Amino acid sequence: MRIDADLIDQHNQTRLAAQQSDFQALGEQLERNGTDINSLVNRAAQFGVAIPSWGVGTGGTRFARFPGLGEPRHVFDKLDDCGVIHQLTQAAPTVSLHIPWDDEDPTALKEQASSLQLGFDAMNSNTFQDQTGQPHSYKFGSLSHTEQATREQAIEHNIRCIEIGKTLESKALTVWVGDGSNFPGQVNMGKQFDRYLQAMHQVYSALPDDWQLFTEHKIYEPAFYSTVVQDWGSSYLIATELGPKASCLVDLGHHAPNVNIEMIVSRLARFGKLGGFHFNDSKYGDDDLDSASIDPFRLFLVFNELVDIELQQGEKFRPAYMLDQSHNVTDPIESLMNSAIEVQRAFIQASLVDREALAEYQESNDALMASQIIKQAFRTNVDSILQRARMQAGGAIDPIAAFRESNYRNLVAKERPEVSGAGGGIV
Repeated sequence: MRIDADLIDQHNQTRLAAQQSDFQALGEQLERNGTDINSLVNRAAQFGVAIPSWGVGTGGTRFARFPGLGEPRHVFDKLDDCGVIHQLTQAAPTVSLHIPWDDEDPTALKEQASSLQLGFDAMNSNTFQDQTGQPHSYKFGSLSHTEQATREQAIEHNIRCIEIGKTLESKALTVWVGDGSNFPGQVNMGKQFDRYLQAMHQVYSALPDDWQLFTEHKIYEPAFYSTVVQDWGSSYLIATELGPKASCLVDLGHHAPNVNIEMIVSRLARFGKLGGFHFNDSKYGDDDLDSASIDPFRLFLVFNELVDIELQQGEKFRPAYMLDQSHNVTDPIESLMNSAIEVQRAFIQASLVDREALAEYQESNDALMASQIIKQAFRTNVDSILQRARMQAGGAIDPIAAFRESNYRNLVAKERPEVSGAGGGIV
């Protein structure tokens, strides 16, 4: 059910003249500053962000879920939808699976992904939710649970995720837990953290030599008084304790309001422990909104640090980028395409920062001009660069418009039964 290539070509032809005009004008503008626009097109073409398999389904709130038309029935439908996202944007070449939600024959998954020109990003384990037939509940924790049998169950699950990932040629495991407490005095925080570390050591020991383990922090939810991995400092302690194959994963929404997330990125990268970043946006908390829908400048500032680190460290800096968002009132495919483009946009804008001039203003403590250098890059409209990169790779100049023109959602709805809206929950 992928989009017909002829439809994409026709879509591009109707927009080609405007695209070429905008591209030429921007090229002339950038050339005055000594920047070759074609090098930025190549840079945009090399950029990729992973799609979370769960992201192509409609999300929900703590109160209700309102399914959309043509909801994926299983992980193979999810892969089809991810294939459409990458086909139209050419910026989402990998999929991140969540086990046990996506627990199917890994060989079959790999074959379908390959047919859709997709690969697999980090595996994600789920020990924050009880499954049918599960012997031990995670109501009071998983890797840090007081009962050894529950901890061992969580450890075994993470190791199984690694085994599945080996077949899929994944190279990383992301571990996020909801462990914590809801009442003062409910847990001994020191002992709880020790139990978590002991369990994670066992998971870490099962990693292949060429794998990474990402530990992900979150300030609150579902535990609202304390969480085991509540901030980047705890995450750094864990990654340092585990060893060189462990690093930290930063999610934009997993912090208190107004936290300087770009500084966290800089700190973790400085000590070689920034493993990846989950992109979304937020107004109040972990809202999981579309990237750049609330604060595009913050997204740009994060990428300003990421690009600066890349320029300093070169090939050894290869963070895992993924979109992690929930869609309650929009079409998930459209939202994910929109976010992939916005993340790619921030990457290219950050690549426009005049690093030499910026360094001079920083060294001379010229705060105003240093800020102006940053803002000049942010204000640059790089749409035509992203469009050219997509078009040259077979994607659409306007992916959302092309998706709607394809009628993909209505076509898959004929094969996918309508989903009940009963129940709540984020996922």
